[in-house]
Amino acid sequence: MKEIAFEYGEGLMTAKLPDDATVFVPGETVPDPAFLPDPVAATRKAILNPIGMDPISKLVKKGSKVVIVFPDIVKGGAHETAHRRVSIPIVIEECLKAGVEKKDIKLICSNGLHRKNKQHEIKELLGDDVFNQFWWTHQIVNHDSEDWTNLVELGRDEMGSKVVMNKEVHDADLVITVGHVLGNPYGGYSGGYKHVATGITNWECISSHHVPDCMHRPDFTPVSSKSQMRQKFDCIGQHMEKTMKNPFFTVDAVLDTKMRQIAVFAGYTKEIQPISFKVADKRTYVPFAEKKFDVMIFGMPQKFHYGNGHGTNPLLMLQAISANIIRHKRVLSDNCVVIVSSICNGYFHDEEFPSYRPVYELFQKDYHNTLPDVNKYGEYFARNQEYIDKYRYNYGYHPFHAFSMISCGHIAEMHCSAIYIVGAYEPGFARGMGMKTRATFEEALKDSRKYTGENPNILALPRTFRTAGVHLMMKNQSPEIS
Repeated sequence: MKEIAFEYGEGLMTAKLPDDATVFVPGETVPDPAFLPDPVAATRKAILNPIGMDPISKLVKKGSKVVIVFPDIVKGGAHETAHRRVSIPIVIEECLKAGVEKKDIKLICSNGLHRKNKQHEIKELLGDDVFNQFWWTHQIVNHDSEDWTNLVELGRDEMGSKVVMNKEVHDADLVITVGHVLGNPYGGYSGGYKHVATGITNWECISSHHVPDCMHRPDFTPVSSKSQMRQKFDCIGQHMEKTMKNPFFTVDAVLDTKMRQIAVFAGYTKEIQPISFKVADKRTYVPFAEKKFDVMIFGMPQKFHYGNGHGTNPLLMLQAISANIIRHKRVLSDNCVVIVSSICNGYFHDEEFPSYRPVYELFQKDYHNTLPDVNKYGEYFARNQEYIDKYRYNYGYHPFHAFSMISCGHIAEMHCSAIYIVGAYEPGFARGMGMKTRATFEEALKDSRKYTGENPNILALPRTFRTAGVHLMMKNQSPEIS
């Protein structure tokens, strides 16, 4: 037997697993491609030599209004050479050199339906210099998807999606989006048109793709950058561009496990997106497994990705489990079992996730047998003024965010024989989501044999939520050609 520690609340829980259990840690078990030794020089070179567009110096002049759109705290890191910290000062420098006045530059955090970033978080993301230059003059703001004085409706795109976007972004002479190309269960990769199709729009636009009709299709699991969801991202972003003064000038970095730049591309999103995806494929799609796995094991901290409570809020717990099924379905058997450690103490973090507890409670009654059954209440919650106010003024997630997550959560039920939560303080919350509970990993493994047989192939994924994930594949599969 071998002992492996998995994330659990604020600490770790140890499991005794058979010696033949396979362990995978992103960036270690299979090394990432080399990261850039000088990300500043590489980023500057990309910005000065854009693909499919003129350089910034030819796109703006004195009097031009420039908007820089950057992602929130959920992605990208905040270290000294993080992509946001490196690229935004270079973009600003190029704008000023072209004659743009400082007062005509606006930085907008593309938080979408996520909670707005607080002052200290913005400072951490952008660094002291950019923050101090632009924060005190109110030139750094969060996107507000409910501020109809600063939203514009653009009708429907070619796929029928309603398109709404930030008005300041729409009306600018030049919009520069700073994004991260990282493996993402939602449509293959972050960055590209996904950035704008989710970050600077509203719940009605997002409800065109973060819903069961799109996420429960066979092209969504396993993860693929050719899914209908990705097509919708592209269509929405390109529809936005049709009515803007210039297309988005995108500055995207392909990142490794530690958020270091593998490559940087700048220019027309439609042209750089396939190029950046092709580079990212080399890190993200990992031909690794020699056999299909019957059991997948990992652990959840209390705080990750969407914030404090992600690993204890039962709706988000199931979303996180499904995200790993979406990533790794290619290496999982059809009757796979998932075993996860979580303190599961019923902490929803109601301040940051105000609509989640009511949605969970609604799921427990009134003919709701599976998560998609509650999807019909999405608009009702999305228009609840109390929750909207908490999103706008009290750093809460938008009420529709819960519905975008439950669509993902149901995928675990679609593809698993059973899901076990190990070490729950309040097991009833996990059982209320259809999951089984056991006190230890060993008890869960013993019980799971009624689904897998006596000698299951086990995939252990320690540090799953402390590293940037990959998409595992069979050794004989070729990486996805994006």
